[in-house]
Amino acid sequence: MVAASAFRARVARAGDFLRDHQQAIRRLQWTIVGVYLALLLIPVFLPLPGRTATVFSHFTVLAQFAFWGLWWPFVLISIPLFGRAWCGLFCPEGTLTEWASRHGRGGAIPRWMRWGGWPFVAFSLTTIYGQLISVYQYPWAVAAILGGSTVAAMGVGWLYGKNKRVWCRYLCPVSGVFSLLAKLSPWYYRVDAAAWRAPQRRTESINCAPLLPLRTMQGAADCHMCGRCSDYRGAITLTPRSPEAEIVHVSGGNAWQSALIVLGLMGLAPGAFLWSASPWYVTLKQALATWLVEADVYWPLADSAPWFILTHYPQVNDSFSWLDGAVILLFILATAVVVGGSVFAGLWLADRSLPHLQRPGVRDSSGALLRSSLAGVHMLAQGLIPAAGIGVFLGLSATTLSLLQHEGLATGWANPLRFSLLALALLWSLRFQWRLAGLRTPSHRRRAAAVAAVALGLLPFAWVWLLLFLH
Repeated sequence: MVAASAFRARVARAGDFLRDHQQAIRRLQWTIVGVYLALLLIPVFLPLPGRTATVFSHFTVLAQFAFWGLWWPFVLISIPLFGRAWCGLFCPEGTLTEWASRHGRGGAIPRWMRWGGWPFVAFSLTTIYGQLISVYQYPWAVAAILGGSTVAAMGVGWLYGKNKRVWCRYLCPVSGVFSLLAKLSPWYYRVDAAAWRAPQRRTESINCAPLLPLRTMQGAADCHMCGRCSDYRGAITLTPRSPEAEIVHVSGGNAWQSALIVLGLMGLAPGAFLWSASPWYVTLKQALATWLVEADVYWPLADSAPWFILTHYPQVNDSFSWLDGAVILLFILATAVVVGGSVFAGLWLADRSLPHLQRPGVRDSSGALLRSSLAGVHMLAQGLIPAAGIGVFLGLSATTLSLLQHEGLATGWANPLRFSLLALALLWSLRFQWRLAGLRTPSHRRRAAAVAAVALGLLPFAWVWLLLFLH
């Protein structure tokens, strides 16, 4: 007990340390902005690297390795380990949008921007568009995706809010993914309601850049872990917790989060990573090309689209035809339907095997509690966050491994590690299903049936990654 109390005290002091060193954090943030802009812009003005170029001989390859080999995969894995500390302490877009907001016009946030579907829509469109223009390979594509997002973030910051991160809160393409993964964080800022209500002397106001309601804040999903509010009113404390606490006890989920988990992370993302290595893509494209030639329709076979619509780099013999683009889009969407549909079916069957989940406090005219048809599905979908997150990490790390192989480094250790991570994430997700089902029934038989239904629905998801690893 004493050791646990001492550990909690050390964690609380870490939050206070962040609060007391905001100037140093800002200097670090602007240093990262400078590195980010250099990696983003310098390759645009350089010739494309040859096949023998390495990270030591060509800056474009160095930038490619920095963004897709290190930056994004390990930012993703940092979120369940440290919460959204990346967002609050390091993210260059967050720094730039807050800076623009500080000097902007400070307009009211429009109602359309608060729509809950933006995280799913933004993630889906960015994922698909990135594949069509080959964002992992070419600097102009990186400038379009990352640079376009940065310009939009600054524009939103200048237009709306005052000294806030409106873009990060509502429109960032990865904010929804980070919110989900942060629910697994073993740390969060706990709010003591009694201390908050206690009479206070005049207290300095706190700028919560991501616009959180600090008094009622629960969990770590939307908190940027910047430390600015640590010990505010003597009520907010950085605190350790179980990584399962938020999903089991706080987060009930909603339709858009379920869509992001099931269709986005477990459907669209595997399709985006799989198509370029799939013989099915080649077979489908060849069949359609043959049919078009036999029908004397040739324009879809032309590679005349500009680079910002479809990949077009004839100088290195890499250009997508209109048919390529259509088949890529079809492949990704089909994967989302098949894999995501299977996952949803497993969740639906699991929900039907459990007692109905009631809507708390909502009653019909007779006074009986109303049943929510999909609320149970949304709750169970939260338990799939570990599997969904590890899938995206494994997909991004495939680029890391390709770049390491290009540098001549051995990667024989990769597949055993991949299998281990995937297996552990799937087992953790099934453990979540067991615990979430236990909130609705004490029956071990019904809980086991629910877990079995979810496991059955996850088989296509696991199969997709095994295909990518093995073939």
